[in-house]
Amino acid sequence: MFSAGRSCLVRVARSAKSLYLNSQRSMPSKPELKTLPIFQYPISQKGDRRVYVWGLAAHGALGDPRAMKKNGVSYISKPKRLSFAERHKVTDIACGYGFTAYAVHSLDGNIVYGTGINTDSQLGHNLDEKFFNMIFVPRPITLPLKNNSSMIIDMAAGRAHLLILTTEGLFTLGNNAYGQCGRPIILNENYEKSMTVHCIPDIKGNKIVAVTAGQDHSILLTETGEIYTFGWGADGQTGLAHYQNEHRPSLVKGDLAGQRIVKVTCAADCVLALSDKGKVYGWGNSEYGQLPVREDSYQVNIATELDTRELGHIIDIASGGCFCMVLNNDGNVYVWGYGILGFGPQVQKISKPTLISPTLFGNNIYNRNVKVSSIYCGISQLAALTNMGDLYMWGCNKFGSLGLGHTKNQFFPLRVAVGAQVKKITCGVDHTVALCKPFI
Repeated sequence: MFSAGRSCLVRVARSAKSLYLNSQRSMPSKPELKTLPIFQYPISQKGDRRVYVWGLAAHGALGDPRAMKKNGVSYISKPKRLSFAERHKVTDIACGYGFTAYAVHSLDGNIVYGTGINTDSQLGHNLDEKFFNMIFVPRPITLPLKNNSSMIIDMAAGRAHLLILTTEGLFTLGNNAYGQCGRPIILNENYEKSMTVHCIPDIKGNKIVAVTAGQDHSILLTETGEIYTFGWGADGQTGLAHYQNEHRPSLVKGDLAGQRIVKVTCAADCVLALSDKGKVYGWGNSEYGQLPVREDSYQVNIATELDTRELGHIIDIASGGCFCMVLNNDGNVYVWGYGILGFGPQVQKISKPTLISPTLFGNNIYNRNVKVSSIYCGISQLAALTNMGDLYMWGCNKFGSLGLGHTKNQFFPLRVAVGAQVKKITCGVDHTVALCKPFI
């Protein structure tokens, strides 16, 4: 009886196994997982550059008179190629408050062009009597150069002044009411139709390697890693341990003593500086908690180190109107201050550097190598550029200055559809310009 039962169990087991094997044969085979292709447009290896512009067009800063409207406010809400750049080899860009400067590679002496507001001759003397306050198409800015082989090294633009660093030294143009052009202040000086171009050849024998412009002050970085400032100092933005205006380029000390600075950034009156060791320093206006201040003060008039030890090694910095941003070598972006910071519509103020999720900049399981490589700020807009050449922007979007195709504020980073690989951007108050490499 036991033998018969065992034999029955064996038959049942064999039958079950047979049914299982047959069912496996009848089921469709499991598809193999394939790696999805990542499409990357080839980039031109030539020295070609394209320039894209967007934002308010009414003041002429976009350099495209076709965007002007006879009635109503004129603006471009998404990137538009600037035809001027197709005819010139543009090498650098700078946006001021309603005007734009373009550095070009040229052998005829015209190495910089300007367009937009020119009320204070920040774009040089305009011979057009009809439109001397505004320039609607890029035109040359005349500089007192000694030879035609001179080149632009760097540029920066403030509210109504322009800094042009060349191989012959620094040239300054425009409003000098606070000494921001680096020359003595002349009371009641008339800047309209002014032909004054001031030259600063070097700083105590040291070459100037980079320039930065705040709203009404200027910052120079020398080859020795020192910072010199001049201009409006009412909020401590010159970092000279006082609040007076200063027309002479003067050395910023404080916590910068003994440090080698590699970058300085400022969009208004709060300044950040980055050392070669990844340390961050700041001075100027701190009404929105951008800098460490005493309880009874909102201004910092001397260079002060910021505590960024928990953020990793900092490789880039950006300072806006009321917020600051830093980038570490892992591609992580940290923001703090007040405004549209990138954390949604409910977050308007953050007192310490806070991480924006890398996912918002295109880093995911399909693109693990994507990371932010540089950051930028305007007065009220923020931007990040990835190692793939993609541009992300967020913040105040009045007049379409974020390039997203509309004029609604953007509360978290969103990719801008630029038809080229973006290399650099510069933000004005209400317009943006991008320098790009074209796709093949």
